[in-house]
Amino acid sequence: MLTRLKGGRIVDPARGLDGVVADLYLRDGWIVAGPGQHERIDEDIDVSGRIVMAGAIDMHTHIGGGKVNIARNMLPEDHRGDPVHRTELCRSGCGHAAPSTLTTGYRYAAMGYTACFEPAMLPANARQAHLEMGDTPIIDKGAYAMLGSDDFLLRLMRDGADQERINDYVAWTIASTQALGLKVVNPGGISEFKFNGRRLDLDQENQHYHVTPRQIVHTLARALHELKVPHPLHVHASNLGVPGNFQTTLDTMVGAEGYPIHLTHIQFHSYGTEGDRRFSSEAARIAEAINRNPQITADVGQIMFGQTVTCSGDSMSQHRNAAYGSPRKSVTMDIECDAGCGVVPFRYKDKNFVNALQWAIGLEIFLLVEDPWRIFLTTDHPNGAPFTSYPHLIRLLMDKTFRRDALAQIHPDAAAMSTLASIEREYSLYEIAIMTRSAPARILGLHDCGHLGVGARADVVVYREDANPELMFTAPEYVFKNGTVVARNGVIVAVTWGDIHVVKPQFDRGIEKSLGAYFERYMTQRLGNFRIGDDEVRMLTNGGGLRVHACERHGSPA
Repeated sequence: MLTRLKGGRIVDPARGLDGVVADLYLRDGWIVAGPGQHERIDEDIDVSGRIVMAGAIDMHTHIGGGKVNIARNMLPEDHRGDPVHRTELCRSGCGHAAPSTLTTGYRYAAMGYTACFEPAMLPANARQAHLEMGDTPIIDKGAYAMLGSDDFLLRLMRDGADQERINDYVAWTIASTQALGLKVVNPGGISEFKFNGRRLDLDQENQHYHVTPRQIVHTLARALHELKVPHPLHVHASNLGVPGNFQTTLDTMVGAEGYPIHLTHIQFHSYGTEGDRRFSSEAARIAEAINRNPQITADVGQIMFGQTVTCSGDSMSQHRNAAYGSPRKSVTMDIECDAGCGVVPFRYKDKNFVNALQWAIGLEIFLLVEDPWRIFLTTDHPNGAPFTSYPHLIRLLMDKTFRRDALAQIHPDAAAMSTLASIEREYSLYEIAIMTRSAPARILGLHDCGHLGVGARADVVVYREDANPELMFTAPEYVFKNGTVVARNGVIVAVTWGDIHVVKPQFDRGIEKSLGAYFERYMTQRLGNFRIGDDEVRMLTNGGGLRVHACERHGSPA
């Protein structure tokens, strides 16, 4: 079947197109150049005057795995307050801060998102994560495996293993868990917490393995570079949420020694200690460092005011934050020799000084980082806010008058300590398309996503342009997933099942001899049960496919 979207204004930064009026042709799930010889157009859709973009990509959103399921189970009040009723097409669901798998897929698709990536998949829990992602309809999925506090890696580093052997272990982990990349969370700190440590600074040795977070970040960043994994190391840095942690963030950038790294939810790592409350914004210094170092990318982790739930592999920080839970409950747990997790419900308040300044810090980073190809629109769903707040966040970035009106409503002392009122920048539609489409596809190595060129997947979103960007991005006129219209004007009209995206770096199978002996002695599952095969992961997608992306070298270290 050949479909023509006629006369739309194409915004496609991957090809340098900014509002170019053109027809777009979709055939059998792909974008094509046009009708073949003697081929007729089966469906003609007039989108003249509309904005046409590729499907949006959320490169950091917690949608699958143990901690997400814990959040769902511990928040019955969240479910009661936001039910999703069954329709002829959609099954019932629930949840605002921690929506069910079904609700997650429906809501993302209705907003124009066609691919979302779970950033913290524990290897020991990978099968559970894939089961949940596979139960999430319409959107494509993928995940980054977590290493950096796991016993096997820390033993290798403690014992002076060479980089090649560590590379084999990293590659084996990515391949065995069917991951797209690798994440480190509070490097070494989750392990330190198991030995009753409550803080681990960048150059402080883990008390059991005598390895520092700086060494872990450098070792894993180098491994991914040498394995040619497209997405650089996804770094949840040390000292999340701690006043004064901006210096740790700056030192982490240096500690990678020129290897590409991606700093995640950087808003939570950009705090100073100025002022009477010993809490201040260091967004300007963080943004300056990103601007100066082209091998560094970051997503923001913007907080938005209201109820949410924080769920993280960083059990150390979540234990520290448990006293601030709202409602007052929490879960902190250890997970075998892998890592841990913590879940704490939280309500961000605009009249609370710290929360208000966190909100301002995130916006400052967005607006002060110069290159939209290296800063990504996230709320660290659900940690900073549910993903359904993205249209509101986009309006804050595109409309300085709206932003200043919002600034006037927050705690006055926080507003006074922020530079937000003096920042004139407004994001354009082209820059929003970079940040939410072209740049995520590029950094993840997804060559057939994030653009509208011939040979791309037919993931296409059609918007009615509106003076209020929040309205525009809340309910697109059309959302196509693999060429099928799945949503119209914010309503799901078809339910499909997306693919799982993975990479398969090469490694020496000899690493499995050491791993087999290790699993026999220390783990509760055997090596053969740990690995997830291609056929199994395809089965878990509910009819979607397995998309294997090539491992291609990053640029040389800076």
